[in-house]
Amino acid sequence: MGLGAKASAAPGADSQPGDRSRHAVERLSLADFRNYQRLSQDFTPAPVVLTGANGTGKTNLLEAVSMLAAGQGLRRVAYGDLTRAGGAVWSVFARICSARGDMVEIGTGLDPASPGKSARLVRVDRVPQSGTGVLADLVEMVWLTPTMDGLFTGPAGDRRRFLDRLILCFDPSYRTRVGQFERAMRQRNRLLETTSGGDALFTSIETVMAETGVAIAAARAEAVAQLAATIARRCAQRPDSPFPWATMSLEGRLERELAERPAVEVEDVYLGLLAAGRPRDRAAGRTLDGPHRSDLLVGHGPKGMPARVCSTGEQKALLVGLVMAHAELIRQSRDGVTPILLLDEIAAHLDELRRAALFEELKVLGTQAWMTGTDRSQFAALEGHAQFFTTGDSTLRAQPD
Repeated sequence: MGLGAKASAAPGADSQPGDRSRHAVERLSLADFRNYQRLSQDFTPAPVVLTGANGTGKTNLLEAVSMLAAGQGLRRVAYGDLTRAGGAVWSVFARICSARGDMVEIGTGLDPASPGKSARLVRVDRVPQSGTGVLADLVEMVWLTPTMDGLFTGPAGDRRRFLDRLILCFDPSYRTRVGQFERAMRQRNRLLETTSGGDALFTSIETVMAETGVAIAAARAEAVAQLAATIARRCAQRPDSPFPWATMSLEGRLERELAERPAVEVEDVYLGLLAAGRPRDRAAGRTLDGPHRSDLLVGHGPKGMPARVCSTGEQKALLVGLVMAHAELIRQSRDGVTPILLLDEIAAHLDELRRAALFEELKVLGTQAWMTGTDRSQFAALEGHAQFFTTGDSTLRAQPD
């Protein structure tokens, strides 16, 4: 799904194109994606800073990069909504030094043959793939967007998705278990609406829910434990960091049970809960017990208070700290491979001290971090260490150091 536009060279910054020692996008090409009719640009593995006025396509470029990873992208919108107004179908092509260390070409785009244009095609080295799952082995990506600023005060579903995406970085098969659980739960919910379903049918569906639901809860508990250990190491290494360390715990029936007994016993407990809860769930019109009801509780460690009652600035600092801990955890589990970071409007809500601390961490981490902002001066600490571009009129222009 390659695009034929000639690529222009990115300015040199720390690393040169062709350096396969770092996981990074080396060429990005778009066609009919959001506000871009056609674009092709080469990059080095160094951080990428995109500046320009609001509405000129900075976040759209980050979204295009996010389509190189498994899943729905950083905005989680319908694929049909990504096509440029008046365009045909969108496509994104990239040459990338993969998380495996080899150079690969990834092409993805809207499948014009899918009903309602709701599916996308994926090709790796021009070979068609069965879905986006294959990208999990090739691309490690972590992002932070302004919509995530309400993570601690918003619905529990947002925090579950945040945690689930972390797990996918280490266990691509986790997506399959979540899908199996959700399909079984939808079947059970439909069965609750009828009077024809017998115990045998309920039990067969609930058995799938028990097996996959407990596996989901166990994977989340393990992820929280690993992230907490990484946060502890970060705190020991950077005791004066302006990004406060976070406490984390899971709230849910299955998680409490798993802390006290083996998973096989918890499956039996959950199966019993589902069977006993059929009348209550039928009245509610949905399943009320399971991993889809769990919550991730985050606290401000130094202050010993829930993140949801912290100030906006403290919540942003906690969130940045969590994202950086996530990136470090990926590097540890991937034998030193750092994930690509997408940090949308990252400088807008950080004071000068925290901006400087974040940029220094990015240098140490050695990641290709894609950052957006309206003012280049906010990224002054990255001069000489990053490649700068300006967006405008659906174009991307390299800016000299």
